[in-house]
Amino acid sequence: MPEVIFNGPSGRLEGRYHPGKQPNTRIAIVLHPHPQFGGTMNNPIVHHLYYVFVKRGFSVLRFNFRGVGRSQGLFDHGVGELSDAASALDWLQSHHPEVTDCWIAGFSFGAWISMQLLMRRPEIDGFISVAPPANLYDFTFLAPCPSSGLMINGAKDAVAPPEDVLALVERLRAQRGIDIGHHVVPDANHFFEDKIPELMAPVEAYLDKRLAEDKAA
Repeated sequence: MPEVIFNGPSGRLEGRYHPGKQPNTRIAIVLHPHPQFGGTMNNPIVHHLYYVFVKRGFSVLRFNFRGVGRSQGLFDHGVGELSDAASALDWLQSHHPEVTDCWIAGFSFGAWISMQLLMRRPEIDGFISVAPPANLYDFTFLAPCPSSGLMINGAKDAVAPPEDVLALVERLRAQRGIDIGHHVVPDANHFFEDKIPELMAPVEAYLDKRLAEDKAA
């Protein structure tokens, strides 16, 4: 898991990169929660999402948004962080120019940024959105949502209430041509305290299902 430094719009960005073993491996990036509330690439959920992809042979990158850790720049209320995420994907693609299969995952604030990047990058095939804060941020840009993916949240999430996530899921499911998976983790709060295994099990099952479908196709 080498440390990497790559160029972002406001200076250097710090990341952790795991290269896949196969030359035509899939790629994925993982985005962390809100920088002003302690979010970093070493968040436990981000760490677990990262290794879900690693275990399945992906080349994976997680990184610190601007102003976090050794990443340069200042918090930019999502605008600059979206540019950071685009730079991270550019960097990963530059190391795997032959790869066409691309995934994105994010937790909380990172889920919001990841869905915006999904709208801007047609090469992203799938997403995993953990505790998307549909009550705090506008997700109406997903019109239409370009790729299928999974949204997962806690039943006792006070930061991103379950009813708001469900309303987002139902709106996306009304769109044609995509499939939106949804799972609610019982008794879990926003940070999935003592519930990370219960969070990761459906994430792994969903990713395995999608990869199997892609292989069969």
